[in-house]
Amino acid sequence: MNYKAADPEAYIAQLPDERKPVIEKLHQTILQHLPKGFEAQMSYGMLGFVVPHSLYPSGYHCDPKLPLPFMNLASQKKFVAVYHSGMYADPELYEWFVTEFPKHCKRKIDMGKSCIRFKYMDDIPYELIAELASKMTVDQWVALYEKNVKS
Repeated sequence: MNYKAADPEAYIAQLPDERKPVIEKLHQTILQHLPKGFEAQMSYGMLGFVVPHSLYPSGYHCDPKLPLPFMNLASQKKFVAVYHSGMYADPELYEWFVTEFPKHCKRKIDMGKSCIRFKYMDDIPYELIAELASKMTVDQWVALYEKNVKS
């Protein structure tokens, strides 16, 4: 689903009633646990958490006018998605998450390289998402990005 919104509040306001509390709670969970320096904003039509140009002037290699993305949160047609670029770039972080997930959820994990999909709104591991959000500082993400992702 692609929601047109200028800010996170407008994005959340457009969501179906059953998704609003879930997205609000995930948004607040991530905001409260991200290390200092990341900024919340709209990014690619989703709720985004980015490294601002003030900390990383080069921006995103695909479009340097955009800040460096780190995490995103979206309400899709059939699921809620949490995207974490650090898991894509760091196999150890990815493996940590995959190993921890069953300790927090009763359903099987549904994910890609950086996307975690939640089809059931009653089985979202907020504490695990909080821990995931806290695991990488801005400096660590920029260094990993420059080493592994940036072309």
